[in-house]
Amino acid sequence: MVTAVVFDVGETLLDDSREWGAWADWIGVSRHTFSTVLGAVTASGRDNAETFRYFRPDFDVAHERQLREEAGLGEQIQESDLYPDVRSSLQALRDLGLWVGVAGNQTARAGQLLRDLELPTDFVATSGEWGVAKPARAFFDQVIAAAATKAEKIAYVGDHRDNDVVAAKAAGLRTVLVRRGPWGHLWAEDPLVQRDADWVIDSLDELPGLLAP
Repeated sequence: MVTAVVFDVGETLLDDSREWGAWADWIGVSRHTFSTVLGAVTASGRDNAETFRYFRPDFDVAHERQLREEAGLGEQIQESDLYPDVRSSLQALRDLGLWVGVAGNQTARAGQLLRDLELPTDFVATSGEWGVAKPARAFFDQVIAAAATKAEKIAYVGDHRDNDVVAAKAAGLRTVLVRRGPWGHLWAEDPLVQRDADWVIDSLDELPGLLAP
């Protein structure tokens, strides 16, 4: 029985369109061009950061992120970035008595921005705060420690085949792939997802019915 549910962030809770658009503007390419290259990188299963190197081979994401902050164009997370089903589903899961957490590959700043939204969760953390990122097993060890329960009682919800479904399953968690955003749609029918996902859903509002004790 699942007693805890932990959510990825980008394209699971947040629509990343505005942030990717901001990056395109920052490096001076059209948003259409940037998104097309990002799609090609995604389809080949490579890390998102490689997208920038098609435009600037020496691109340093961390350094450029700092420059954006200094220019007053830094990372923001707003209520309008949340997918419409986020608050309702998180609250419904808590109403069922489940422990609800958020843990994704995000910056430390994103962790604070997410907490500022006051989502109906018991816990929020990011890879930037933990110093370890998915798909590393140590990331999921942190998830298990935060939920304070056995791995098999935790459902990890995300949109990414390798970082979320395959990695969480390897760590002993139950797994849910949400079919939205480029990764969720691309990999929903992938053989590895079919092997490792306990559930594939179209909306987070499906979760309470699936995970009710």
